[in-house]
Amino acid sequence: MDESRGQDEAGRGANPEDAGRRGGLRERKKRETRTALSWAALRLAVERGLANVRVEDIAAEAGVSPRTFNNYFSSKAEAIAARHVERAHRIAEELRARPESEPLWDAVVNAALARFAFDGQGEADQVPDERWTAGVRLMLGEPALQGEFFKANAVAEAELAAAVAERTGTDARRDLYPRLVAAAVGGAIAVVMERHLGSDGEGPAVPFPALLRDALGQLAEGLPEPGRGGAGRSEKVRGGGRRQGRGSRRPRDDR
Repeated sequence: MDESRGQDEAGRGANPEDAGRRGGLRERKKRETRTALSWAALRLAVERGLANVRVEDIAAEAGVSPRTFNNYFSSKAEAIAARHVERAHRIAEELRARPESEPLWDAVVNAALARFAFDGQGEADQVPDERWTAGVRLMLGEPALQGEFFKANAVAEAELAAAVAERTGTDARRDLYPRLVAAAVGGAIAVVMERHLGSDGEGPAVPFPALLRDALGQLAEGLPEPGRGGAGRSEKVRGGGRRQGRGSRRPRDDR
């Protein structure tokens, strides 16, 4: 009887659902460690400059060993760029979870806003600290980091294109549409981030959520010409008012 009970318990221990839960917990722990290392690398690089940060510093900040860092990343720059890849993965997950009845662009906007809010950018209704933004601008000028972000952008675009393809019944490898949407969204996020950080050199940093909503909203509307059809809302956010169009422009085709 005891033997039978032991076999039953062993059988329950080998339950595929239990194994799946354990596997899910391991993956979640890995993701949490990866995120902690990436955030630590970013914070220290902004505060000290990338060249003045060691792998040992990042590991200590995240509460792990340097060996653990090396199990996840091959360099400091890769660790920082990993935040971009992880965010794209989460936006894609969020997009897949949106109601099927929701129009695609509404779903894209809501997924992106939800993800940035989760990452802390939702707090960007407040203008970020100027010292922080200055450090970020300096960090982003590092050649090694630019190379890693180039690779990260490709991965991020593929993640979003796959989610768009699933939602629209298209093929991310053969059809233009999902890749065009992903490239447009990625470009919009990059422009908004630059504007948010004030890295265009024309003014201080500005709140993030309204800029992102505006940029994606303009994409959803087909990027209508400023002054013709209600575009140019980012000019209002900026505080300069909407620019007037030139009188020589062709009439808009409203088909």
